[in-house]
Order: sequence, then structure tokens, then C-alpha cells
Amino acid sequence: MAKLKNIIRQLSDSDYISIHESLMENSAEKSAHLLKAMRERSLSDNKIMDELGVNTNAYYTLRSRLNQKIEEYLLQQMENPRTDLIKKVANINEVIFTKKKAIAIATLKKIEKELLDYDLPSELTVVYKTLRKLHINTPDHFTYSQLYNKHVAYMLAVDKAEEMLSQYFKKYGEYSLSREETGKLELNLLAEEMNNLCNLYESHRLYVYQSCLNVFHRLFVAEEIHESSDKEPIEDILDRVHNVLNSYYLDSIYHHLQLTYELLRLEYYNHYKVYRKAEDYYEEVNDATSTLLTNYSLHTYPAQYLISKLERAIRVGEEETLYEENELLFHDFECDFDDIPKYVTYVVYRSLSCFYVQKYSEAARWINNLLNETSLKKYPYAQLEVKAILALQYCLMNDYDLFNQLTNSIQRQVRILGKDNSESIVIFTKILKISVSDVKRDKYNKIKALVEKFNRFEMVNFAPTKLVKMDEAFINRLC
Repeated sequence: MAKLKNIIRQLSDSDYISIHESLMENSAEKSAHLLKAMRERSLSDNKIMDELGVNTNAYYTLRSRLNQKIEEYLLQQMENPRTDLIKKVANINEVIFTKKKAIAIATLKKIEKELLDYDLPSELTVVYKTLRKLHINTPDHFTYSQLYNKHVAYMLAVDKAEEMLSQYFKKYGEYSLSREETGKLELNLLAEEMNNLCNLYESHRLYVYQSCLNVFHRLFVAEEIHESSDKEPIEDILDRVHNVLNSYYLDSIYHHLQLTYELLRLEYYNHYKVYRKAEDYYEEVNDATSTLLTNYSLHTYPAQYLISKLERAIRVGEEETLYEENELLFHDFECDFDDIPKYVTYVVYRSLSCFYVQKYSEAARWINNLLNETSLKKYPYAQLEVKAILALQYCLMNDYDLFNQLTNSIQRQVRILGKDNSESIVIFTKILKISVSDVKRDKYNKIKALVEKFNRFEMVNFAPTKLVKMDEAFINRLC
């Protein structure tokens, strides 16, 4: 909400009046009222809802529509040079057939300069191909042939970089669930291949793509504890990319990648436990949670944010607020069931949000639906973790039959995978078994000793059991 208020307050007077008049003309009185309330009055959200006579869900929808209207208006006001350039390239043949040769060449040279500035290799190949034809009777024919070949290669390099970026985050999702070392090796090789490719060219576009991958890789795969002295510092990378995105802010790809880099900054400060700085980016990213999960899987791993969000809530003691907030954040969200790592993470996040407000039946329903709709046999460790979270809900619901069936299934799976590889799950299920046991004697101390042992485990990849806050209140609840 803070993001929308800031945008409205930063509108120029003329833009504000135009948007307000447009809303009134289109019979969007409530949106106009909301716009005016945020611009001219310092009212709380609850007060605005009372004035409008709407509930929370309707208010969220109204806010989203207003945000969309403002974005559409601002986009209409700006001239997008990239679109303009593409139109110019599309009209090159018209220039060739209707203008004198000198004028045609001068026009193409001007377009070339603008395309080079915006780093658009596909369009540049068209320009160089045409310049090559126009210079067929001069020595410059060879020069433009070379430039054409160079930019065809560069265009293919950009395509390859985009493909590697999306493949990397697909494989990271699989690795986070599987924990297989071969997956980590693949990620390392992809990161190395991306660096080798991007280092061949002096290109701000390739640098932006390369940095999307490198920063994430160093934080979540290489897991650097300290900044490596032989690599460019992550904060320097983020600052450099920030300058590129600001310099070409009308580039539609760069415009949308702003959110990716806000997320990376948030994760960077979280990684090094500079939580005060992380808060500067939290609200901006949090407001866009649904968009991030829906549209950004090709440029980052958005499901990681849900884990970070849970960790933050536990750290600042706001885990009980997640359930209600989710109703707003995911009001019209539709998860991609084909993207299994993201889907699993999302469902577990929603389940734990229910757990923290003691809605155990709803928490169990989320996970049961997941297990019924999706096969996790490919990810046995993730399956164990998910089942352990479900077992916790059955334990707290006092549904002993389902609890015993599930823990027996977990034990069979642990024997197959090996206790040494599933030690944290073994301890987690022991805690739950003591809880449901009829033996009352020394139950508190037994659970507390196991909780202390469990808390010594580090969170590795996808481990939602580590996102269960095991404090005194939790132990007392199990007793």
C-alpha cells in the first residue's frame, strides 16, 4: 500500500488532475475517491474502507485497479524510444525505395547509433544488412559485412544468455527440492558458461542478465560467507546494474527487471544479516509478491522470497499476521502447477501461515491437496519435509489415526534414504510422537531437549520444518 501512496503523492498536479478527471468520466467514483484520499488526506486504510463502504477484499481490488490505471496513464505519457526505434527499423525498406542514397545512408547511420546505445542486436542486424547492400560498390561493403556477422553472433549470444538464465532458475528450483550434489554441479557449470559467454562482449544487456544469475548464485548456491576478494563485490554489481536500469528506464525489459534487483538487494542484506537495510526493500517487494511469483520465474527464483518472508516474520515476531495478509497478497493469484518447486514452496508457505494462527485443519488441507495433485517421488527429501509439516497439523488436531499412518510412512521413507541423511526429520517426528504419547511424565523436558537439538541444524535448501518457530509457546502447546 505504501508503494501506491508514494506514487500518488509524487504525481505532478497536472497528472493527478488528469487521472482524477478520467476516473470520474468513466464512472469510477470509488477509485477517484481513493485517489483523492491518498493524495490529499492522511487517512488509514480502515478509515478509507469505512468511507467507501467496502470490505477488505473489495478494497484490495479497488487499490489494484487504481494502481493499474495510474500505470497505464503514465505509460501513455512517455515516449518509448525502444518502440520508436523498432518502428523505424520496420520502415527501412520504405526509406530505401523513396529516399536518395545519401539520405538513406544518413538515416540508417542515425538509427544505428540509437540501436547501439540501447543494445538491440536483432534490429542492428537489419540495419547492417541494409547498409551492406547500399555499399555494394564501395570498400565499405566489407566493413558492413563484418559488422553484420558480428551482430548476428551477438544476437545469438543474447538469445543464449536469456535461455541459460531461465534454465538456471528452473534447475535451481529442482535442486532446492532434491538436494542432489549433481544439481549443484549443474548450477555451477551453468554459472561458469554464462560468465564465459557474457565476458566475450562489452554489453550492458548481457551484464544485467549475467548479474541476475551471478548474484543469486553467490548467495544461495556458492553460499559465500564473506565477499570473495577476487570477484566483483555484490554491492558494486547491484549499484552498477542500478545505474544501467536507470539510464535506460524506458526499456521495457529493464523497467520490469527493477523488481528483480530489488529482490536481490533484499536477499543480499538478509544473507549478511544487515536486516535494517533489508527493510528498505521489503515493502516494495512484498507489495509485488503475486506479480513476482506469476511473471518473474525466467529471471529469478521468486519462491525463495516466500521462505525469506517467513524467516523475517519469525524474526520480528509477525508470523501471526501472515494469514490475513495472504488474503490480500494472493487475492487473484493463480499458481503454475507445472512449476513444481514453486508450487510446493507456495503451498507450504500458505500452510505454515495457517499454522501460526492455529488453523490446523486448513493448514492440513493445503498440504493434502498438494500431495493429491502433485507427485513428489522425484524429490524424496522435499516429500519428507512436507509430510512432517502435515504430521505436525495432525498432532495439534489430535487426529491420532492419521498421525500414526503418516509417521509410519515417514519412517519407511527415512529407512530408504538413510537416517544420517534425514536426521532433522527423525528428531522432528520424535518431538511429535512424545507430544501424542499418553505418558505425561517429564514430557516437557524431553520435548525441550529434542527442540534444542533440532534447532542446531542449519536450514539446507527446502526445509520448511526449520520454519516452525520452536519457542516456549510451541513446546507448551505440544505438552
